[in-house]
Amino acid sequence: MQILTRINHPHIVKLYEIMRTDTSIYIVTEYCSGGELFEILIERGRTAEDEARRWFGQTASAVAYLHHKGIVHRDLKAENILLDKSSNIKIIDFGFSNTQAPSELLRTWCGSPPYAAPELLLGKEYDGLKADIWSLGVILYILVTGGFPFPGDNVENLKRAVLSCQMKIPYWVSVECADLIKKMLVFNPFKRCGINSVMQHR
Repeated sequence: MQILTRINHPHIVKLYEIMRTDTSIYIVTEYCSGGELFEILIERGRTAEDEARRWFGQTASAVAYLHHKGIVHRDLKAENILLDKSSNIKIIDFGFSNTQAPSELLRTWCGSPPYAAPELLLGKEYDGLKADIWSLGVILYILVTGGFPFPGDNVENLKRAVLSCQMKIPYWVSVECADLIKKMLVFNPFKRCGINSVMQHR
């Protein structure tokens, strides 16, 4: 919550007030009437690439803002992305977010298995910036295909699929979009692209 009080970006949910009582904490944020991106994808299936480009671009711009401030989200997923009344992206849930110094590695396991980078699933120390990039890659894949890049019916099968890093990109995904997905969903975090490369990709 501390981090949310320090940030201000059009595609990150705005925190208006924190109220504390003896037994509870109440958090007042902006209202996002468009609902959860994940629920929209369940209803529609995949999105048209133009719409996916807009939503992903807004999400990536918010992540770029965080990364440039030395903040990692660590739980990026479609369930943590809301839409406002104008269908603009708002990232929520900063419960796992943290600051990260240059060259620092993190140890705490955070996030959701379907969006987790291989290094987290292996229990290694990790670069939170690169872990966020992997999660962004999963989000983009979901937007344009309607499914997960590494499906598994339980955590062990999911882990096996992620560690194999064998991903199929459907024929309808454009060459440019497929290229970006492949640059984000790279097993080796040192070879995975950074947020600046994501923002500059065409």
